Amino acid sequence: MTATATPPMVEAIGVHKYYGSNLVVKGIDLSVTQGEVMCLLGPSGSGKSTFLRCINHLEKINAGTIRVAGELVGYRQHNDRLHELRDAEIATRRSEIGMVFQQFNLFPHMTVLQNLIEAPVLVRREKAAEARARARTLLERVGLADKADAYPRSLSGGQQQRVAIARALNMRPKLMLFDEPTSALDPELVGEVLDVMRDLAADGMTMIVVTHEIAFAREVADTVTFMDDGVVVESGTPAEVLGNPRHPRTQSFLAKVL
Repeated sequence: MTATATPPMVEAIGVHKYYGSNLVVKGIDLSVTQGEVMCLLGPSGSGKSTFLRCINHLEKINAGTIRVAGELVGYRQHNDRLHELRDAEIATRRSEIGMVFQQFNLFPHMTVLQNLIEAPVLVRREKAAEARARARTLLERVGLADKADAYPRSLSGGQQQRVAIARALNMRPKLMLFDEPTSALDPELVGEVLDVMRDLAADGMTMIVVTHEIAFAREVADTVTFMDDGVVVESGTPAEVLGNPRHPRTQSFLAKVL
């Protein structure tokens, strides 16, 4: 018997994204293996967040393909053509991809616990008791077991972001996407969110993190990818990209942020 190679957790080939006539993602090729942590760095407007949103089809790509665990996201292929899936099918595939945004996007009228169980019950059709039990375990994991009955408005920004991470994890995703998860936080609250992300990385969660936290990228990332003007400028280990960048644009960026 011939062993079948495990596909990359994320594989992007020739990805382009336009807004009107403005091309913001310009033919990105990128691969992330299972269990890998990739940090995407780059200046504002470089296309990092747009590309991240393309991975789970929050943004529709205009050319190329993106696969997660070997499956196209948002499309099916028939006779060498891509056809967009129906909304229900997109929601099912997207449920395997957790995403944490800059803003916490919690439902303000729901308690913390209700925020965590809403999607598993409605999207995955889980029994509420099962989703609730797992939610309580996740809240304990992120240090918020005592906040299950609290409303988001009563929580600090760091606590809300930890709830958002727990909510994403309660869908049991194969992949976690983080879009600058600490950028909206006061400096003293950043550490508590990064600690949760370090814990996830240590447990082998596949993660793509758009971040300006260079120290976090150096410590946790397996791969650092630097983007500018919609393209990947260079990619490698943290030691390579952060410690000895080859490209002048990467060198210039790091000189300003380190």
